Amino acid sequence: MMRDATSYVECTARERLQALLDAGTFHEWLPPALRLTSPHLAQLGVPSAFDDGIVIGRAKIDGLPIFVAAQEGAFMGGGVGELHGAKLAGLLRRAQRDRPAGVLLLAESGGVRLHEANAGLIAVSEVMRALLDLRAAGIPTVVLIGGANGCFGGMGIVARCANHVVMSDIGRLAMSGPEVIEASHGVDEYDARDRALVWRTCGGKHRWLTGDCDTLVDDDVTAFRTAAAQALRSPARGPVGPDALEAEHALLLRRLNAVPLARWGSDGDEATALWQAIGVAGADRIPELDVADVRALRPDALKTGA
Repeated sequence: MMRDATSYVECTARERLQALLDAGTFHEWLPPALRLTSPHLAQLGVPSAFDDGIVIGRAKIDGLPIFVAAQEGAFMGGGVGELHGAKLAGLLRRAQRDRPAGVLLLAESGGVRLHEANAGLIAVSEVMRALLDLRAAGIPTVVLIGGANGCFGGMGIVARCANHVVMSDIGRLAMSGPEVIEASHGVDEYDARDRALVWRTCGGKHRWLTGDCDTLVDDDVTAFRTAAAQALRSPARGPVGPDALEAEHALLLRRLNAVPLARWGSDGDEATALWQAIGVAGADRIPELDVADVRALRPDALKTGA
């Protein structure tokens, strides 16, 4: 009898940890019982959470000793504030000291909380610095993206600083979120209510085909667990160096030149035009295809070790 899949997107952060990690191995640091809340939200009369929207600790996955962090999208969209960011940065710094087999980050965030804008921005910068230091130390960080809120803003940058990114086709990854683009450039430029457009331009399938996602999985907790364990053992990228940066720049340049600016928007749907230009077979059918079919379509030229 086949096992019923457990949807990753429908789970809370703590439910994801329970399903992903080896049973009985998770030990939480700074749990809700300590009642650590944001120093800024209370001043603004905004409800707080006793874990500030992020769960951190140590555990094992498939026998590997790891550090793990999971953002809770149901609390302020997973937004990063001072305490939230400090917990994540502290986890990464401790990983550099204690040297686990790797760090697993379950990212679900709209970026920095507007309520804590400056403090949140500083916190994200500290997280990025700590992650790159960890990567330089040879300890891999694997990011999982499959939550309903996607991974945007500063956390979108953090994800791309990691050694390996695992996404579901439901997951979304970008610097600016759809609502932000629409608010700043207008609905004619980007209609955030057009779900097909949003997933074509920042969804898991698109990120896989363009080389920003290293493993594409179905919306299934078990699929995420398998991919995470494999990525921790064999991440797509190692420490950052000149060769890795040049390879990443070459990837971006190929993508930029694939559809010249003068033609942008003239070939109908831009995402489909880009997929065709970079050599994806049957690009017009991508939204209809299953994940297994899409995985086979990424051009070899877009695979990078940067």
